Amino acid sequence: MSNDRTEMTGTGPADTAGAGQPTAVGDDSAGKPLRSWTVVGPGLVAAATAVGAGDLVATLVAGQRFGYALLWACIVGTVMKIVLVEGVGRWTLATGHTLFHGWHSIGRWTTWYFAPYIIIWGFVYGAAGMSGTGLALSALFPGTSLTMWAIISGLVGFALMWIGRYRLFEKIIAVLVGVMFVTVVGISTLTFRHLPEIITGLVPTVPEGSFVYVLSLAGGIGGTITLAAYGYWLSEKGWGGAGWMRVMRLDNTVSYIVTGIFVIAMLLIGADMLYSANLAVSDSDQGLVDLAGVLEERYGKAMSVIYLVGFLSAAFSSVLGVWNGVSLMFADYLGHLRGLPEGHPDTHSGGKYYRIYLFWLTFPPMLLLILGKPTAIIIAYGALGALFMPFLALTLLILLNSDRVPARWRNGWFLNTVVSVILIAFAALCIHELMGIFG
Repeated sequence: MSNDRTEMTGTGPADTAGAGQPTAVGDDSAGKPLRSWTVVGPGLVAAATAVGAGDLVATLVAGQRFGYALLWACIVGTVMKIVLVEGVGRWTLATGHTLFHGWHSIGRWTTWYFAPYIIIWGFVYGAAGMSGTGLALSALFPGTSLTMWAIISGLVGFALMWIGRYRLFEKIIAVLVGVMFVTVVGISTLTFRHLPEIITGLVPTVPEGSFVYVLSLAGGIGGTITLAAYGYWLSEKGWGGAGWMRVMRLDNTVSYIVTGIFVIAMLLIGADMLYSANLAVSDSDQGLVDLAGVLEERYGKAMSVIYLVGFLSAAFSSVLGVWNGVSLMFADYLGHLRGLPEGHPDTHSGGKYYRIYLFWLTFPPMLLLILGKPTAIIIAYGALGALFMPFLALTLLILLNSDRVPARWRNGWFLNTVVSVILIAFAALCIHELMGIFG
């Protein structure tokens, strides 16, 4: 087990009185006020990890094509993620089990889906994540090789995460989020001169040709396997037991609001810099570099550099989050296959199985960076990725309405309704993605 956990760990089932009570920050039973900024941690990691270069491009292009009209969809998407990730955290704290343990209890079909998903997804994402960071660095240092920077970023992430110290990992993510927020959100304040137009974007509308972007913003932005990693980060942090439920909800909500503001900032920048000037950027990661050129032309080199630093922070936070969080999920998966008890050292940060997947994320994908991306692997990656979010929403609905969870912490009718709507949105996005892949 990681040696870097806090002292505030839980013991036993979630409904055990006093088990896992958060003594340092107060809880409901103690009646002490929460010092909110001292408990934001795993949620910030999950939220920052989920917003990568691809999500930023989708948001930027939505702003470029439809101006401020889809601002409401960004807000809806943020609320969706808060609800979904709260479910992941509630399962973990209420049962004392990992999410994969819950999936395994539903049936063997979950394992059959998860195994190829995490192998293929990790192989392709490893290359994509490193490429996003490399793209930002090559733009910051013109004339240098994207592939070189991508490989360097992968090696740095590998070295930092190999140690398996959650506290160090969380602090790095917090710094990167701070840089993201100050740079990109700061630039977005230049759009406030259009405040009346921005406010109109809060009214739900679906302009012609925007339906797919609505689905992407509301149902897909920041939606990956890393949402499911939240429960693992709770355990690594040392939060266990129902006494941490209030803290977890605060952590999750504040964190997703922060990154939701970041995503909204990208939409505002796209609407102001591109839509109003009738400019177009690439709908690939290159579009983020194209925007840097627009900023330089309009506001000077310094503004372009500030933006690229924010882009780099967003891309690298995703790399670190995936290297850590998905490696933990793989370690748990392999631990279940080997019949190891939950909490076994090999299934946590720095453990043997964790490091196996960390290696898989880093070195084999470098071949894709050098040789290109085989079409068959990309198709499999896209198909499995499109299926994951409906899978997560569906399995949470099953788990959080079952007797696996103490009655107090099961879904009520309102949460069931919200998660069902989320499931429908993800399913619609999934169908669209699969039609694009195989159509």
